[in-house]
Amino acid sequence: MKRTGASLVVVAAACAAATLVHAQTGPTPYGPTINLDSAKKVAAASAAEARKNNWPVVIAVVDTHGELVYLERLDNTQVASIKIAEGKARTAARFKRPSKALQDALAGGGAGMRILALEGAVAVEGGVPLMANGAIIGAVGVSGVTSEQDAQVAAAGAAAMK
Repeated sequence: MKRTGASLVVVAAACAAATLVHAQTGPTPYGPTINLDSAKKVAAASAAEARKNNWPVVIAVVDTHGELVYLERLDNTQVASIKIAEGKARTAARFKRPSKALQDALAGGGAGMRILALEGAVAVEGGVPLMANGAIIGAVGVSGVTSEQDAQVAAAGAAAMK
């Protein structure tokens, strides 16, 4: 399915809304963990967005525990992006929010600097929780281009779950 810029904006808005709801009502629950077929569907949608823009990226899909379910490395992607994509996905799953939320908290300074003490937290945009029936079933993380572009690719993958 082809995604437009407008649908990616909707996914980004949904992630922002989920972060706001989390702050107001508590954490989003975990659901049954993502299966391999769904993880491949997420990765395929992410890869299509990356290829459309000629962006070499790594796409990591993790389960609710932050453990790797599926990884895809597009041609000519830097090797370092493998661990970075996994870290972004793991952060989104384990902290129940987009990795950008941690990036923003850290950038705000003050109490946000506490993010540096969180073991395993990758406070860089590009990790997005995957939702089904109002619950987190895993996350997708992308690395290889700018963090904003990584997030665009991850959002395309998350949109495949809608």
